[in-house]
Amino acid sequence: MRLASVDGFRDDPEAVLEFYNARRMQLYNVKPNHAHYALVELEKQHDVTIVTQNVDDLHERVGSSKVIHLHGELTKVTSSRNREDDRCIKYYPLNLPIYLGHKADDGSQLRPYIVWFGEELRYMDDARLAVENADIFIVIGTSLVVYPAAGLVGYAHREIPKFLVDPSDMEGHLLSGFMHIKAKATEGVDILIDEIRRL
Repeated sequence: MRLASVDGFRDDPEAVLEFYNARRMQLYNVKPNHAHYALVELEKQHDVTIVTQNVDDLHERVGSSKVIHLHGELTKVTSSRNREDDRCIKYYPLNLPIYLGHKADDGSQLRPYIVWFGEELRYMDDARLAVENADIFIVIGTSLVVYPAAGLVGYAHREIPKFLVDPSDMEGHLLSGFMHIKAKATEGVDILIDEIRRL
């Protein structure tokens, strides 16, 4: 809460900025993995919309064209006064730190474009519509315990194929109608794509 809330930012903005500057630099040095590339390949055959809780840009780096970021993006900054004002949301180089005194277009302190505890998820409705319109529903790399994002599974039509790629033992927790591919994303996506080709 100290590093991921509006109150924490108000009480110690320098500590919060330092924390996110470190996360941003970490992302600057990270590369996409096989799962990211596999989803781009899937997009060559299907209309793919990715809904992610991750705040990285790894899907975009490899060429995914429709990505909905529920919890924000480390590659962007915004106003500390008007977080969702589109005029204040800007791309900001990952290797350039955000310091106290760096201002948004409305004159307020810049902050990371991240959804903090207690803030609303701006793109939840877009994500819900994507799930409602899906012909195939895929969950990768989550055990479905983080809400409200985990609640999106309830919007997938009952009759469509549904897949869960996750190495966790989901016995007793697996939702009805899901095929569980018990593997890490980097391995499970290949099995997933084979299953989709069989549909």
